[in-house]
Amino acid sequence: MDAAFASLAEQRARLLLVSGDSFLVAQREQLVALAARHAVPTLYHRREFTAIGGLMSYGPPLSEAYYHVGDYTGRILKGEKPANMPVYQSTKFELVINLKTAKAFGIELSPTLLATADEVIE
Repeated sequence: MDAAFASLAEQRARLLLVSGDSFLVAQREQLVALAARHAVPTLYHRREFTAIGGLMSYGPPLSEAYYHVGDYTGRILKGEKPANMPVYQSTKFELVINLKTAKAFGIELSPTLLATADEVIE
């Protein structure tokens, strides 16, 4: 990952999008640190990245996913066939912005974007 971020910085990447992947979630501290060290603005899929210093995240809240996992589990344990259950798709998404990180990157965010955010970490 170090080489990848060095390459992104060398190419002056304007944005990196980190999508949902269990490996990347497990490496979130390293990803956020590398993005900061190489000044690569990064958008993550989960609030946990932004809470530890990532620039911003946009994705469904984990509490909603946990609720649906529990609901599906209960339905299966009661005898419902998984093949007959609908596929769940999130309907709620949260935009979380870390203002401290934005300032460190020299990014000025519009008041409209900040007002639209579900949470602004200062």
